[in-house]
Amino acid sequence: MYPFGYGLSYTQFTYSDLVVNKTKLTGNQQLTASINLTNSGKYDGSEIVQLYIRDLVGSITRPVKELKGFQKVFLKAGETKTVSFNITPQDLKFYNYDLKYDWEPGDFVIMVGGNSRDIKSANVTWVK
Repeated sequence: MYPFGYGLSYTQFTYSDLVVNKTKLTGNQQLTASINLTNSGKYDGSEIVQLYIRDLVGSITRPVKELKGFQKVFLKAGETKTVSFNITPQDLKFYNYDLKYDWEPGDFVIMVGGNSRDIKSANVTWVK
């Protein structure tokens, strides 16, 4: 079985460590998560970089990995590009027990990778 988001390619891609601009955020601040993507294969190719977020503690059961964004990136053989995702509290919202579309403060895991299994992650704390 293949993990969610897995795709075959004629080339290989390497992800560097995930970098977040802040680890503690307040209110409507914006978080930027960046990762360097390198085409480490012999051929030019495209890769879909995926962003997942996990809310570690919620008032209702939350998904372990929730796809929140993706970008298709074309790289020539040997080329490296930085891929960035901007994350706001809007990306953390869900329907709570009272069916209100809102977000809750707490600890979150930001994950970026080529599929749902092969990811790089960083922890952040976000308070209202």
